[in-house]
Amino acid sequence: MIVVRELSVDNWAEWRDLRLAALREDPEAFSSKLADWQGEGDAEPRWRARLRDVSLNVLADLDGVPAGMVSGHLSERGDKAELMSMWVAPSARGRGVGDALVRAVVRWSEGRGAGELALRVAGGNEYALALYERHGFVARPAGEGPCEHEMVREAHRA
Repeated sequence: MIVVRELSVDNWAEWRDLRLAALREDPEAFSSKLADWQGEGDAEPRWRARLRDVSLNVLADLDGVPAGMVSGHLSERGDKAELMSMWVAPSARGRGVGDALVRAVVRWSEGRGAGELALRVAGGNEYALALYERHGFVARPAGEGPCEHEMVREAHRA
């Protein structure tokens, strides 16, 4: 059973544990590095600030165990949103966790009136590309190098 829940700053320790696991397990998937969040960077005020400063932070539990995470951030004007910091634990991949997380951010962004939802995917991550394509994201040229893909999903208006 998958339970998706929105986090508050008080959930910083849960977010921290999963984020550090993500950076340790799949370092090539993120622009942040594990070392940036360890040592002096591994401080409660910093983790709380991360959760406070990003519009949406979601954690997915699979059978009661934290198994995935994602964030969403709304532009200042509110017309665009970004899906970011997506990760699913290896033991939960292929079990619907990624789909549940993407759906949560899509619902959130459309519920706030964002006309598009964008994201970036590290090069070589074909599973992530397929996941996002299933949810209506399409690739567009990215300006930051050949190893990264930018994808966008237009809002579905009722």
